[in-house]
Amino acid sequence: MRPTILNPLFAPVDSLPGVGPRLAKLFANLIGADEETGAALVVDLLWHLPSGLVDRRHQPTISGAVPGTIATLRVTVDKHRPSPPGRSRAPYRVQCHDETGDLTLVFFHSNAGWLEKQLPVGEVRWVSGTVEDFGGALQIVHPDYIVDEEDFAKLPLLEPIYPRTAGLSGKVIAKAATGAIEAVPDLPEWQDQSWIRQRKWMPFKLALETVHHPQTPDDASEDGPAWKRLAYDELLAGQLALTIVRSRMKKVGGRSRGGDGHLRRKIVEALPFSLTGSQATAVQDILADLADPTRMLRLLQGDVGSGKTVVGLLAMAAVAETGSQSAFMAPTELLARQHFRTIQPLAEAAGLSVAILTGREKGKEREPVLQGIADGSIDILVGTHALFQTGVAFADLGLAVVDEQHRFGVHQRLALAAKGEAVDMLVMTATPIPRTLLLTHFGDMDVTKLTEKPAGRKPVSTAVVSLDRLSDVVAGIQRQVEAGAQVYWVCPLVEESEELDIASAEERYAALQPVFGDQVALIHGRMSGADKDDVMRGFIDGTTRVLVATTVIEVGVDVPDASVMIIEHAERFGLAQLHQLRGRVGRGRAESSCLLLYKGPLGETSRARLEIMRETDDGFRIAEEDLKLRGGGEVLGTRQSGMPEFRVVRTGVHLDMLEAARDDARLALEKDPGLEGERGAALRTLLYLFRKDAAMRLIEAG
Repeated sequence: MRPTILNPLFAPVDSLPGVGPRLAKLFANLIGADEETGAALVVDLLWHLPSGLVDRRHQPTISGAVPGTIATLRVTVDKHRPSPPGRSRAPYRVQCHDETGDLTLVFFHSNAGWLEKQLPVGEVRWVSGTVEDFGGALQIVHPDYIVDEEDFAKLPLLEPIYPRTAGLSGKVIAKAATGAIEAVPDLPEWQDQSWIRQRKWMPFKLALETVHHPQTPDDASEDGPAWKRLAYDELLAGQLALTIVRSRMKKVGGRSRGGDGHLRRKIVEALPFSLTGSQATAVQDILADLADPTRMLRLLQGDVGSGKTVVGLLAMAAVAETGSQSAFMAPTELLARQHFRTIQPLAEAAGLSVAILTGREKGKEREPVLQGIADGSIDILVGTHALFQTGVAFADLGLAVVDEQHRFGVHQRLALAAKGEAVDMLVMTATPIPRTLLLTHFGDMDVTKLTEKPAGRKPVSTAVVSLDRLSDVVAGIQRQVEAGAQVYWVCPLVEESEELDIASAEERYAALQPVFGDQVALIHGRMSGADKDDVMRGFIDGTTRVLVATTVIEVGVDVPDASVMIIEHAERFGLAQLHQLRGRVGRGRAESSCLLLYKGPLGETSRARLEIMRETDDGFRIAEEDLKLRGGGEVLGTRQSGMPEFRVVRTGVHLDMLEAARDDARLALEKDPGLEGERGAALRTLLYLFRKDAAMRLIEAG
């Protein structure tokens, strides 16, 4: 159970003063909603940290104010000049002065009564905003602040800038964040006292106050002591959780599942290619783990198209040789069906029975599958999250293979493992993960890398092209389609957005239809499973030549005849995502190409990102570069790829503390495995604070 002391932080945001139901919905859009309650929680506001600062400390005279800069000025109000009658679009102006010169305050669509009350003639006011030169005279359009002498002390001279969403102003977010900090109870210190003294760190609540209410630029800096303290808290919570899961997996014990190889040999003989060296090595690593009486928990990292599915199948065959069953879990129905299509003919060549179970299999379709799993006649079950729902009971589950591991939380992994006794686990990812991130999110696993591409895989030539040349691109695609090519055309949004000037998938589909007619189709995540299947079937059998898609096709979709990948607004995608998308082509005999279409002008990071894509197709190098380029941003495009996200940690700034957090977690659990001592109890609070409940459940289960 979560400690009751944390209840105020796990309350919905509308429990804060000034936040009603309307704002609560907007906050859910901004900071995310809790899976259980569907509401944004107070704790998530604590982690919504400023992305920058507005410095209002500069207090020049009017004549000393520099146009284009933010200034805080002490002025006397002289005269109000309302908009002329019948000209509502003309601005309302207020003339002011100090001993050195004159200043005009400009307001559009203003309320005259409110302005007269805010700026009474003859009174002194402090105004803060961006100074502009308009026809040789100085003005401030819509000052950010207007306060009297008495309230000047309350003016935030260093004002945090928060990431925002439509309908929520920075002031509303700041006020709610202040309420969230006031809700933080007096929590026990979970950090080691000598470590805190050595780093000269402040207590947790004071660190939060310092970052949200900075008095100096260093207070809100990602590299400052307050932010570093909070980042270390998050790293420690993550490492504690991983260490608990790992030790629990080992403690439960395993079963030796060393098969005799007769089924594996049949599968290898049925393959249309021979295994690469790294596939063979990976299979040997896995066989050694399976034969060992401790439980396997291995991560198989393989770049796009390196042949992970076959390695997973051989592992499942080895388990079938000992009489146990396997489950193969994929994050989406599209991907699960594709894996099923790959696995089924090879498994059946070895005499293995394979079935599929997703949310779509219902009633009569579902019954024989559930029966076959329960009586052991089905050897391999492929599916989505449906695999670990109640009602799915295995006769003897021996191995769980989890594809695109980063899309499943630790608790989902454990729920699948709980379907059998001492279940071995193989998790796979096509997102190459730099070592630092492996330690962060996968520190509980042994790691095998597939470093070679299967024979016959051709390099994909990559070009970067401006969207100004769109008509040339369409003409080129027309020629390629006429010559027999199949094309992916990926867009970042499903439907048109007024806020972003980006061609949506629907808009692009409509624009390409007159050119390609029935040969162009559209697929996106909001379509039903059956509709997606129909579209993919048309693309796989070749009746569709151009597939306009969102990133629903990012992972795992395998159409060997597709040889052209066009990514529109490539500057808006993360490097890992661009790499994944490019990996959808180059799978067949045809020469393949990838066009990265961008809208200029490009920022420095976007330009560097596209340049790296042009230079290399080495996923591991791309992942390292992504980590460097993103720095404080989302790692590996976490929001798109589902990789576990940090709330406070900025990868380019704080990962140097990771090793210390790992050691700290290990020592704390060695000294106090049940986290029952004084520091242990405080560390339990930390785990709940960062939502590591799955690890806590393991500790409580003993």
